[in-house]
Amino acid sequence: MKPLQPSSPHSMHDRDREREGALSEEMEHKQMKGHVLVLPYPSQGHINPLLQFAKRLASKGVKATLATTHYTLNSISAAHIAVEPISDGFDEGGFSQAGNVDFYLKSFRDHGSRTLAELIQKFSNSVTPVNCVVYDSFLPWALDVAKQHGIYGAAFFTNSATVCSIFAHIHHGLLTLPLTPETTPLLLPGLPPLNFPDLPSFLGFPDSYPAYLAMKLSQYSTLNQADWVFSNTFEELEGKEARGVSEIWPAKLIGPMVPSAYLDERIKGDRGYGSSLWKPLSEECIEWLETKPSNSVIYVSFGSMISLSEEQIAELAWGLKESNMYFLWVVRDSEQQKLPKWFLDSVQEKGKVVTWCNQLEMLAHRTVGCFVTHCGWNSTLEGLSLGVPMIGVPKWTDQLTDAKFVEEIWEIGVRAKEDKVGVVRKDELLRCLKEVMEGEKSKEIKRNANKWRDSAMKAINEGGSSDKCINEFVQHLMASYQNLNGL
Repeated sequence: MKPLQPSSPHSMHDRDREREGALSEEMEHKQMKGHVLVLPYPSQGHINPLLQFAKRLASKGVKATLATTHYTLNSISAAHIAVEPISDGFDEGGFSQAGNVDFYLKSFRDHGSRTLAELIQKFSNSVTPVNCVVYDSFLPWALDVAKQHGIYGAAFFTNSATVCSIFAHIHHGLLTLPLTPETTPLLLPGLPPLNFPDLPSFLGFPDSYPAYLAMKLSQYSTLNQADWVFSNTFEELEGKEARGVSEIWPAKLIGPMVPSAYLDERIKGDRGYGSSLWKPLSEECIEWLETKPSNSVIYVSFGSMISLSEEQIAELAWGLKESNMYFLWVVRDSEQQKLPKWFLDSVQEKGKVVTWCNQLEMLAHRTVGCFVTHCGWNSTLEGLSLGVPMIGVPKWTDQLTDAKFVEEIWEIGVRAKEDKVGVVRKDELLRCLKEVMEGEKSKEIKRNANKWRDSAMKAINEGGSSDKCINEFVQHLMASYQNLNGL
């Protein structure tokens, strides 16, 4: 047997550091208000708001861990948020590897349930066991996993309260499909009258997207077992709409889930969501914007999912060119070949086309005066939170309802009208641009946009309606966490 060697000063220091680390971990554990696993559906429009909610919780002393698929894991990086992988069964390519919605969702349920359970179990053997799963409402099986482990489950809805109300009524058999022009306007408690063009597109044609419709309705299947229901909206914006459906959809309104730098500035350095499935060209865009006059640029983006027809892109291109206004147009790589061949060379002085950029930075820039958008809920909330007038060019699902509210209820923009074949023509785009960028109507729209921006800031700031809802959740988590750990 070798004789014991006296400890070197170096090893003593190592042990001191280890003891300090253990003490620090124990102190952090005692101060912690809970540990929440946040599980988004793995697309940009779902990851962003759930990741932002995780950051809000972390800023209030809750340990927040984002559980996301292997394929999206490397695209996410946010301060104070741990990121852990789970499997959807397609670890190399995600949804595109599956190629079929039904097949993908079944695979995600099977593999996701197992790997989420393994992740919860992994943390149960640590000093920071999980006491709540906040799951994307598209993934209701996550609630079953949470309950099997004796912890809380909270559903997070990424649509507007209005759209959630419509689907909740359908799920509970209070509204029968298909809806038709003859059966509208739709009159539901808390909602304004909704005409046929204002409704999520496939409610009139439920057989057109059966898998998507089934996924939307499955959000409500186990909701009565959830401990909390959260919605990315706020009291001043949609309180009436949420109260009208509260018996079957008892949501806490905690939005807008937009990075703090653009609202209350209470989360240090929070200028972006912390996730991007595409490489943004923000620096190049900002440099271009800096050379333009205030409120002179049209920012055009149709989000991460919409694929426009070649005919529609050509009409938008002609409209932007003939407007003679400055514009910044985001056209994803997959859509670039649809641009007219003459377009890029002919608009070099007035326009810039990029494949992707940080939308919040663009909307916040002093030179952007108008946002041409598909009216997806995240984009709608971002435009509203930053006080940017909008032109809605909705194409399907909830975008149609969001565009109705942009124009008629909140009065922060206009909705472009499609022709009989579903295309917004260049003349219609020009009409909308003039209405939003010039004349008396534009001043009224800008005043309303500023008013709603202030409301959004107030809701999420200290003591605001959304902040109070988040604080109540945190206090409940803290009490249960201390009981769980005997603190």
